[in-house]
Amino acid sequence: MSDIGFIGTGHIAAPMVRFLAERGHSVCVSDRNAQTAQELSASHGVAVAAGQQVLDRSDIVFLCLRPGVAPDVLQGLTFRADQQIISVMAGVSLAALAQHCAPATGFTLTIPLGYLEQGGCPLPACPDPALLSRLFAPENPVIGVSDEAAFGMHFAICAMVPGILDLMNTGAGWLASQTGDRESAVRYTCQLLAGFLSALPPGDEDQLFRERDALATDDTLSLMMTRGLRDGGAHKALESALSAIGQRLESGP
Repeated sequence: MSDIGFIGTGHIAAPMVRFLAERGHSVCVSDRNAQTAQELSASHGVAVAAGQQVLDRSDIVFLCLRPGVAPDVLQGLTFRADQQIISVMAGVSLAALAQHCAPATGFTLTIPLGYLEQGGCPLPACPDPALLSRLFAPENPVIGVSDEAAFGMHFAICAMVPGILDLMNTGAGWLASQTGDRESAVRYTCQLLAGFLSALPPGDEDQLFRERDALATDDTLSLMMTRGLRDGGAHKALESALSAIGQRLESGP
């Protein structure tokens, strides 16, 4: 088991803290978000301390700060050369981490989502997946990405999640307007997509096309939907949003 610290204890950090604590690791979280930190202490027995105390007692350190405040927070902390640093901060490069966290040199970038706690959350890891695999696999698949620029684009795809949720909410709202039952409309929409995706076998590069075409055959409602979205510009809007996010990531936080 490992001594693990978290600098920044919010929505992204909390599920990782619970996952790691439940697996027997010794976890200490910073007191920047006092309410969340105390809730984690009460529910999972993790320690709560000031930032430097977290570092002093940890061999593995998760950086879960908002990118805009990270430089100011990190410059006031003293890291050790032997510490392994895992950053979940979008747009903060390996070079920036090396500057902020010197003399530490072991860095890993990843992108967790809250359902990591239940398992099944893919974790891109750059440049080396070994540490994340030790901590979070096999419950969560770890995907090695050796190129930092390619890793950054995974943040753009991750940003699709709230976008898709927004579209699902629109669909559920339309269904509710037809049935008069908002609760059932939301439940049906969510379970329909969740069940379909969870039933998919491990994918290959053609899986999305294959599954789409299996549903959207000639003269079907599914084909009406795929054509309607494409003709309405949904795909171009998605590509435009992804490109804008990618450009923002390349420019840094």
